Amino acid sequence: MKKTFFNYLVVTLIIFCISEGAYSQTSAFNKLELYYSQGLYKKVYKQSGKLMDNPENDHSLIPTYYRAMSIFNLSGNKKWNKSNENSLNDAIEMYEKLQSLKEGREILESHKEDIIALKQDLLSRLENLKHDGNKTESDLVASIINNYLKNIEIPTESTTIVTKPKEKAIETIEEFTFSAKNRDEIVLFAEKYIGTPYTVAGTSPSTGFDCSGFTSYIMNAYKIELPRRSADQYTSAKKVKENKVKKGDLVFFDSGNGVNHVGMIISEQGQPPVMIHASTTKGVIITDINSSDYWKKRIKGYGTYLE
Repeated sequence: MKKTFFNYLVVTLIIFCISEGAYSQTSAFNKLELYYSQGLYKKVYKQSGKLMDNPENDHSLIPTYYRAMSIFNLSGNKKWNKSNENSLNDAIEMYEKLQSLKEGREILESHKEDIIALKQDLLSRLENLKHDGNKTESDLVASIINNYLKNIEIPTESTTIVTKPKEKAIETIEEFTFSAKNRDEIVLFAEKYIGTPYTVAGTSPSTGFDCSGFTSYIMNAYKIELPRRSADQYTSAKKVKENKVKKGDLVFFDSGNGVNHVGMIISEQGQPPVMIHASTTKGVIITDINSSDYWKKRIKGYGTYLE
């Protein structure tokens, strides 16, 4: 009787320990997902590293996935990158491992939205690196995109394109008065270039636009000179509170390593923000920001160069 009870107690304790361990592990993995969704990449990097060092987690590639993804995101931070010089190569090796194993491929497929967002962030980073003339790093980012994310298709934002009636029909550029006080006209002028292709470092309709090249081109037509980079445009712009934003003001986005995208607001003051911008996938388009999870959660702030 005593022996039977003892055996039962031992089995119960074993089952309890196993279930507690599984719960603890699941909880740790869920925290990684939560931290990553909040853009807390440094925390993800540290926590995933600890989990990878624990032999109890050797059967799962979840920590490996989050370790690689956190590094890809953090590598855009110059200060962090300088003190973690070899980490990007480590991330590439981890990503290759994920692609080579069935479980890894399943993880990548189930986190497709994260990877799509990563590709968009890397494309924006590539744009800024080329502006800075940083060929070494831009070549590395380009190789990551081309070698590992080439088959990742970024949604064309067709669901967020807004068809907007024109206030008046203007057929030729000569009909514009180019008055910086006329915000409606500035928006109409910008809308003339809907469909212009996206080109890294592009600054004109003939060559194509990147995001800051587009806003610079529009403002230059109104004798307003903007810095070339989106981050510099944000720095020098007069900051505007969200409820005060008007047509012709600019909206800036940050993927976690500084401002890397800019668009022009075309919606009325007090209305949900709608922007015209040079997107990496479809060139110059109109996007309802609140309808896009990607853009909505990356808003850094608003600024203006207009009166």
